[in-house]
Amino acid sequence: MTLEAPTPQQPDLVLEVSGVSLSFNGVKAISDLSFKVAQGEICALIGPNGAGKSSLLNILNGVYVPDQGEIVFAGEHFRRMHPLEAARRGIGRGFQNNALFRGMSVIDNVIAGLSRRQTASLVEEALLLPRARRQERAFRDRARAVLALFGLEAVAETTVSSLPYGVQKKVEIARAIVAEPKLLLLDEPLAGMNAGEKQEIAAAIARLNRDLGLTIVLIEHDIGIVLKLAHHVVVLDYGRKLADGAPDTIRDNPDVIAAYLGKQTSERAA
Repeated sequence: MTLEAPTPQQPDLVLEVSGVSLSFNGVKAISDLSFKVAQGEICALIGPNGAGKSSLLNILNGVYVPDQGEIVFAGEHFRRMHPLEAARRGIGRGFQNNALFRGMSVIDNVIAGLSRRQTASLVEEALLLPRARRQERAFRDRARAVLALFGLEAVAETTVSSLPYGVQKKVEIARAIVAEPKLLLLDEPLAGMNAGEKQEIAAAIARLNRDLGLTIVLIEHDIGIVLKLAHHVVVLDYGRKLADGAPDTIRDNPDVIAAYLGKQTSERAA
């Protein structure tokens, strides 16, 4: 009897983009794009401005409808999802420009990320009935636990507009994960930051991935950080996939070097 070595198990897929195309007024933004994202990995999307990266994130959370192709998320096939449906199914989103409620406190901004879990009615909330009070306590406890992940407990009651940009970005990411998404989409989370702030936010993203097992798809311009942070990199160029693989493979890919990395500075690349 011959014993055969067991076949290595493939990691579970959280996301599969299959043959997706998108155009605006006849101009192709994304062309026949396909790639996969495994459970628990950080996948970075890089490419020059206009490569289709943000458009792709808008497809993934239901803002845009692709001309063709489909998205497979958590084993279910979709042509599109309404943004509220995407959030309900477990897709969280952070934006390039902070989309915070600037006049509200840090903790109230994070609690806003739990709105889809609200069960108490407006009447119950207005009258402070028992279910509304229990829900408020539960939401605040959850928000404080998430703030603790970012070391933000001391500023929980501070108005968000009075905080430095890097801290505001942490608040936005905290709001995006407070409802425990299966997939977190981050659009240039390090944009507008100095070197120290970039390292701090990159470390926070790595910690969320490591400690919570959170699957993350992010767009980032800083190639040095991408190569250290991501497990998987997809390179886009004029809406088409130029390369797809591990960071070392991407860094050494002659097509990527010729068309992208070798011709631009790290500040303009991606």
